[in-house]
Amino acid sequence: MNRAFNIGQLSRESGVNPETIRFYERSGLLAAPPRSAAGYRQYAEADVRRLRFIRRGRELGFSLEEITTLLALDAQPHSPCAEADRLVREHLAAIEVRIADLQRMQIALSKLATCDAAEAEHCRLLEALDNRECALHPPVTLG
Repeated sequence: MNRAFNIGQLSRESGVNPETIRFYERSGLLAAPPRSAAGYRQYAEADVRRLRFIRRGRELGFSLEEITTLLALDAQPHSPCAEADRLVREHLAAIEVRIADLQRMQIALSKLATCDAAEAEHCRLLEALDNRECALHPPVTLG
């Protein structure tokens, strides 16, 4: 027998908070469930699976649009995997760019973290953000 879940139970089972579940319903990622006589939403096991799929996709950084595409592919298990492969390659390339950007930020911030100025006027971070030149410390460029 298929178990029915209220929104709190669905939240616990899927790891997605109730407000996000409502948002996914409004945006069409999750179908609006039937309601009990008292007006409470009644979700099924399939909704738990779908929300876990969405949550894992979000944890991997996929956009809701990309997840919509992946859900459509998942709904047709015998369709070619080329679209999913394309999405993952594009997503991986974007992550690699972000990692490189983060590494550059890490290097710049590491240089700024060694400031020994007593006053904000000579603070390395503030100088770098304002791009000021200061006699005590050479400016550090971000990026």
